[in-house]
Amino acid sequence: MKRALLLLCCVFVTTQMPAADPPSIPDKSIAQKKELLFSDDFEGSEPAKVWHKVVPTFAVEKGVLKGTQTRDKTIPAADGKPAVTAHAAVHGLEIPTKDSVVEVKIRFDGATMIDVEFDDRKYTESHYGHICRAQVRLNGVTIIDERDGNMKNDIYEMKKDPAKKADVAKLLVGRSATFPAKLEAGKWYTLVVETVGDEMRVTIDGKPAGYLKSSGIGHATKSKIELGVAGKDGCFDDIKVWNAEPVKP
Repeated sequence: MKRALLLLCCVFVTTQMPAADPPSIPDKSIAQKKELLFSDDFEGSEPAKVWHKVVPTFAVEKGVLKGTQTRDKTIPAADGKPAVTAHAAVHGLEIPTKDSVVEVKIRFDGATMIDVEFDDRKYTESHYGHICRAQVRLNGVTIIDERDGNMKNDIYEMKKDPAKKADVAKLLVGRSATFPAKLEAGKWYTLVVETVGDEMRVTIDGKPAGYLKSSGIGHATKSKIELGVAGKDGCFDDIKVWNAEPVKP
């Protein structure tokens, strides 16, 4: 009986280990803006032609880009129709960068998550060429190295096996970081995502909000910049993308 209780206690301690503290966020910018690569104020009746659909659904309404997750349920294949996997709405730009600054106004109108992500479809060692992203929720900011973390091919496959959950957790240590935030629905915020080398830094309304240093962020060619929305609805306005270089000491 004592041995059983001891084993039970060991399991409890092992599974209740506290998460590692997030890294400190640099007070100052890590990226120096260079040439402006792209801007859009969404004043047209539809998204500019440079935008392309990735996952439905986005529309321009009253001078803003609104994203609404319509693939909100996973539906198994049936009656000759393929399966549908739940996925956030995603709108994309073909803007190859290595180091960049992305600035965009965001507003939560029911959405649970809004993000800025970077992909490289020619990169075959991560699922769908995912590289890295910055996710914003009303209560927090999460930065993820997907290339060498959760979307790396072998890790992505391991995640499908519940028996490998602990192994996956070990492999993902240091590949993401989450920071607390306190945002309000219906209010505009200016989100800035700086990506320089293997570092990503996020500010909201000019205040440091997130930071991560991880190898996958340093991917040499981030060929796509994409905006994502989970839930209903998330809005964007006045997006600007600059080429950048590290801030000189």
